[in-house]
Amino acid sequence: MNASDTQQRHELKVDLVAVVTAVIDGDPRALTIRRGSALPAGPFELGHRSLQAGLRDWVEQQTGHPLGYIEQLYTFADRDRIAEEHARRAISISYLGLTRDEWSASQPPRDWQSWYSYFPWEDHRAGVPSIIGDAILPHLKRWTEEVGGTAREERRQRIAIAFGIDERPWNEELVLQRYELLYEAALVEEALRGRGEERTPPVPGRPMIADHRRILATGIARLRTKIKYRPVVFELMPPVFTLLQLQRAVEALAGRLVHKQNFRRLIEQQELVEETGETTFETGGRPAKLFRFRPAVLMERTAAGTKLSVPRA
Repeated sequence: MNASDTQQRHELKVDLVAVVTAVIDGDPRALTIRRGSALPAGPFELGHRSLQAGLRDWVEQQTGHPLGYIEQLYTFADRDRIAEEHARRAISISYLGLTRDEWSASQPPRDWQSWYSYFPWEDHRAGVPSIIGDAILPHLKRWTEEVGGTAREERRQRIAIAFGIDERPWNEELVLQRYELLYEAALVEEALRGRGEERTPPVPGRPMIADHRRILATGIARLRTKIKYRPVVFELMPPVFTLLQLQRAVEALAGRLVHKQNFRRLIEQQELVEETGETTFETGGRPAKLFRFRPAVLMERTAAGTKLSVPRA
């Protein structure tokens, strides 16, 4: 082995990856590149002042969208996370960004893709998606029966918890666990790619390069958890909005409907919003009051106890 081979073996690449989310026309979307096959990303370079500065640079270069609120999400460093045979080992430091798509005609269009085109089993706003009963559970059952003993029971338990069966409730926060189960059972394209198989994956859903879909799942899970104890949803809302628009945004993110009266009661109890004194006819019915987030909420966004719960419908 020559010196260059040894150097390549020990090279370690650090990538910065952004899960940037907006709610557009009532749909939660991720900012993507490469026709929806990748998240904005780029290497951390010596010229970058910090990790966050590097991430902001890459996102703006690749999408033209300046980032506002971001927080570190997770560091991915598993040895087998990238399937390419000769790929250098890479560490990906991911960030979650929340924004509004303030696009104008003078700018190039941005590639916003629905969360649910990648994870069609995650949107329960219209009930349990048929893909779960028609495709996912039958394949997972066969995968479970491939092993015996305690391994079989362990798989059954994981499936029941992840997909809310056998009298277990659906937990919208388990986005990553569900995707990783499908990956482990070789039901998604990324898993087949890693095995060198060329066939149609049994479970529909748009694939992404490397492990970007796994990173996206991690970001969705973080946000679904976070909206229950921090008012981060205001980062996704316009300056003024109706309570119905706020409710629909929360439902879009959670992937399930909420109880209207309970939701509004929680908003009032938490004192998250205040009336602007104006109304709008855009709801299609009688005039709806317009609200904005209270200045105290914007100033104290990390205050303990400030939350926006997701009451069940």
